[in-house]
Amino acid sequence: MSSRLEELAPNAEIVSKDAARAVNVAAAVGLQNVLKTNLGPRGTLKMLVGGAGQIKLTKDGNVLLKEMQIMHPTACMVARTATAQDDVTGDGTTSTVLLCGELLRQADRYATEGLHPRVITDGFDIARDATIEFLDKFKVSVASQNMVSDRDMLRSMASTSLRTKLDAELADSMTDAVVDAIQCISPDLKDDDEDEEKTEESSSIPIDLNMVEVMTMRRKMGTDSRFVNGIVLDHGGRHPDMPKVLTNCHVMTCNVTFEYEKTEVQSGFFYSSAEEREKLVESERKWLDERCKQVVDFKRSVCKEGDSFVMINQKGIDPLSLDIFAKEGILCLRRAKRRNMERLTLACGGTPMHSVEDMDASMLGYAGKVSEVTLGEDKFTFVEECRHAKSCTLLLQGPNDHTIAQIKDAVRDGLRAVKNAIEDTAVVPGAGAFEIAAASNLRINVAKKVKGRAKLGIEAYAEALLIVPKTLAENSGFDVQDCILRLTEEREETGMAIGLDCNSGEPMIPYDEGIFDNVRVKRQCLFLSTVLANQLLLVDEVMRAGKSRAPPPGATDDPMAM
Repeated sequence: MSSRLEELAPNAEIVSKDAARAVNVAAAVGLQNVLKTNLGPRGTLKMLVGGAGQIKLTKDGNVLLKEMQIMHPTACMVARTATAQDDVTGDGTTSTVLLCGELLRQADRYATEGLHPRVITDGFDIARDATIEFLDKFKVSVASQNMVSDRDMLRSMASTSLRTKLDAELADSMTDAVVDAIQCISPDLKDDDEDEEKTEESSSIPIDLNMVEVMTMRRKMGTDSRFVNGIVLDHGGRHPDMPKVLTNCHVMTCNVTFEYEKTEVQSGFFYSSAEEREKLVESERKWLDERCKQVVDFKRSVCKEGDSFVMINQKGIDPLSLDIFAKEGILCLRRAKRRNMERLTLACGGTPMHSVEDMDASMLGYAGKVSEVTLGEDKFTFVEECRHAKSCTLLLQGPNDHTIAQIKDAVRDGLRAVKNAIEDTAVVPGAGAFEIAAASNLRINVAKKVKGRAKLGIEAYAEALLIVPKTLAENSGFDVQDCILRLTEEREETGMAIGLDCNSGEPMIPYDEGIFDNVRVKRQCLFLSTVLANQLLLVDEVMRAGKSRAPPPGATDDPMAM
């Protein structure tokens, strides 16, 4: 039977009934097959080539979906849903695409046998709710304060995320850097003397990842990337005689001008002789020299034997003033970015100064070491070894742009993974352990309580959940069915969380190996993929919408013409 829409729009492009479902399933499964080989630590890379010949190597699902040109409307919808998952939780893009595609594939098996899609979606909803309820029981809870101080747990979270996107050696070197960064900016208790009320307040404060500056340098190797307990500024001193390396530094952050300023209103100075002009120049210079002298006197009053002084100014400093500071052994940086100035006070401590009259020793920050590094024509200033830093820097290095971009994408996901674990105060055993346990729970416990054809939807959902351990086994080069059978049998015999060892293909306990996933990533993945699969299953017609610019054949411009 033809669609009723053909009577309204004879020239419309319409796909109906089974063909519409086949189109949607084919698109979702096609996108699933593209991302399938990227999953897990043994996944492969994709090479993206731009129109101008740009090359990008990545196995990050979020980067792939954003960079790829996807023309099919259904595949675009799946891709947008998966990237929304990454925006909300920071990970789980590939898993969302895989689960959505597998749900549609399993549902299509029953639909081709005559089962109505609405019955399947009802079963999916029951299975999803039961799986999320099972997730709350399956997760491993950890107290928030214990999580921040438990370095082994944080390293496990970071390592699990980074190893899926980087080589093992590079991932291991970046794991400690990511954990150091999160522990630096976490609002935890660094003093044991504080009371319990402050403990509760600090644990409720969210972690702000904007306090972690990611700085890239094209030099050395990727494994030379490191954590800097302080700030790396992308400019250096402006005087050749200024010191390059200082220790035990008092850091003064200020927003004070040390150069000639133009008046705010239009004005001018008039003189009738050279002597008057010299007096004008001398008076203006005297005003600046007095400001410089105040800073020099302040430096002498606060610096003891072995101490150094660093001044970082948001406004300008003229050459003569720089010369005065250089003779006094003060390292001066001028016209610093506002973003860096805000982080400096968080890293070094102290308070920004807006006037030389307000200078006080309590407003100074501290850094154990300040050094200047020249890389080609660029200068970088390292402000390191801060005492109670609340802002830090991850210095990413690599021989080429491909390596740096790959590390940068992976570090972003690693930071989000550790942050999510601390805020969730719980983790989920990884390596496919949750999917194996959830599928077993649906078949043994949930399906028996449901009567009618909705039970078939639950069975399809349980089978679809196994796509994650199946893909891990396939990408690791092992027999898929053999691995799934061994994992399922081990789970039923022991009742423990059992995952797949991607190196040996044998069952293992993820908790003992330190392989964990985020609770919110799993929960969001289950919600998004199930909702999208349900919506696509209930589509019975696909039509090209929108008005056509060209008039249909036989049409006239006169609306009253007969």
